Amino acid sequence: MRFAIVDIETTGGFPQQHGITEIAIVLYDANGVEGSYETLVNPHQLIPPFIANMTGISDAMVAVAPSFEEVAPNIYNLLKDRVFVAHNVNFDYSFVKHHLQMAGFNLQTPKLCTIRLSRKVFPGFRKYGLGNLCRELGIVIENRHRAGGDAFATSKVLALALEKNGLTVINEMLKRENKNQLLPPNLAEEQIKHLPQNPGVYYFHDHKGKVIYVGKAKNLHKRVVSHFTGLDTSKKRQDFLRSIHSISHTVCPTEFIACLFESVEIKRLWPIYNKSQKRYEQLWGIYLFEDSRGYLRLAIDKKQKYSAPVASFSLMADAHRLLWKLVKDFELDPVLCFLDNSSPAKLPDTIAYNTSVQKALSWIEAQKQTFLIRDSEGCVLVEEGKFYGMGHVAGEIDTTTLESIKSKLVEYPENEVLRSMIRNFAERYPGKVVKIA
Repeated sequence: MRFAIVDIETTGGFPQQHGITEIAIVLYDANGVEGSYETLVNPHQLIPPFIANMTGISDAMVAVAPSFEEVAPNIYNLLKDRVFVAHNVNFDYSFVKHHLQMAGFNLQTPKLCTIRLSRKVFPGFRKYGLGNLCRELGIVIENRHRAGGDAFATSKVLALALEKNGLTVINEMLKRENKNQLLPPNLAEEQIKHLPQNPGVYYFHDHKGKVIYVGKAKNLHKRVVSHFTGLDTSKKRQDFLRSIHSISHTVCPTEFIACLFESVEIKRLWPIYNKSQKRYEQLWGIYLFEDSRGYLRLAIDKKQKYSAPVASFSLMADAHRLLWKLVKDFELDPVLCFLDNSSPAKLPDTIAYNTSVQKALSWIEAQKQTFLIRDSEGCVLVEEGKFYGMGHVAGEIDTTTLESIKSKLVEYPENEVLRSMIRNFAERYPGKVVKIA
């Protein structure tokens, strides 16, 4: 097996925005190191002062260096038939692949991460960063934070791993098509292994244990792994992956319960990387008022703090959908409901029209029923049109008294997203709805 141990220095952390300032490649085979390549690279952008201080690479040094496009053919030829090895391989690989692609070369090589390899071959160390690992293994790093020094140190880590039957581990890792290499660098593989195949809600935590993302899943293991597939080099994704240090989860009885619980947890925890459901809800309502001519009017408007709508919604489209249903089912006038801006040829009789509006309002009130949704062993309770709570309930449930039902469930706060999901589910699966008198 032939390896190419790579280390790079860059102007920042994201390939699409930052450049490579130095690259080193150590060629390694069964007999040991067989050659090396090292060069400064002109990134055609300024090097931030803190990076210059850490690496010792200045703008003046790279100003006379070749651009990446000039050295790309040589780099591609050195890498194309070898296993790409690096400490935290996704960082180096994403940069090199992106910049090779910009130069017209499509790099497709297997990847090997020496962080993950070391965790398997040298278990028990407190940290596996290159500096800490080399101290544990007695490796002296010459020219630290320079591509050549770090690449040669990584090659020594690889050599020691191979001496400890590391080739068997490497073959196993490569055989699994580098799935483990896709994991965030700070996330232990064991955390993924222990995820169940059940529906549920999962949490990504940062280095302090704070929840930074909440998601739902039909299959927890499969859904979590899907976050780490692909090679998205955007700043947003790379920053997200680096922030993940641990995972926790809550198993739910059904996918539907998981959807509801995810909404509850996003509202409760307000995780930094969740975007949907995090905005402060701009609710919409259907309001009733009487105009100067005596007509009862239904109108859609933003939900006001001190006014009570006859129905409320998280999306204006849902409000429009219901109001059009009322217009059709109860023969209401679209003009009087502000759904038609044209001038009516003739207004309806006031008393007859108001009677129709009252019938529509009675229908809306009738929908505010108390019912259960039984989905497998999941149970959701809606009391008088409002979400009460949910839980895992096996076997039969006594529906004769509301208190006996509530005793088996966990009460959660309601939000408009939950209302919409429950309403849509009940309409789609009426056979799973159990009405309670």
